[in-house]
Amino acid sequence: MGALLTRRRVEFRDTDAAGIVHFSAFFFWMESAEHELLRAADVRVVDHESGPVEASWPRVAASCDYTRAVRFGDEVDIAVSVDEIGRTSVTYGFRFSHDGVEVAKGRIVAVRCLMQPGRRPTPVAIPEEIMGRLGRFRSDPASGAGDAPR
Repeated sequence: MGALLTRRRVEFRDTDAAGIVHFSAFFFWMESAEHELLRAADVRVVDHESGPVEASWPRVAASCDYTRAVRFGDEVDIAVSVDEIGRTSVTYGFRFSHDGVEVAKGRIVAVRCLMQPGRRPTPVAIPEEIMGRLGRFRSDPASGAGDAPR
């Protein structure tokens, strides 16, 4: 299947005083696109049914590199894919474009953890079933981008 494709329209709140998208908006868009991918893969962001303790996906790394400005009212296409799946972590890749031209690319690393009140998150192995569902969104290693958008 490859990358999941979604679109956002730049809202006024996403911009800085010059009318250009503020860098922080890309991080909100990455999280939102990641959640869309998880829903498409039928994977819960917070799993209350994994036993007496809930499991979730805290981020341990996030980055975004910008190549062109986008402005209020522009539509931004976001392709999100799974670049790597480790024993406990998933690395997502994001490509942002406007009118077919790349404007930014980002990366998030999330770790599956048990979330227990009063304790630090505890990394746990990603179940094989979830690995398989996420694997449908693997990027194409040859191109560095996702396969045909969904």
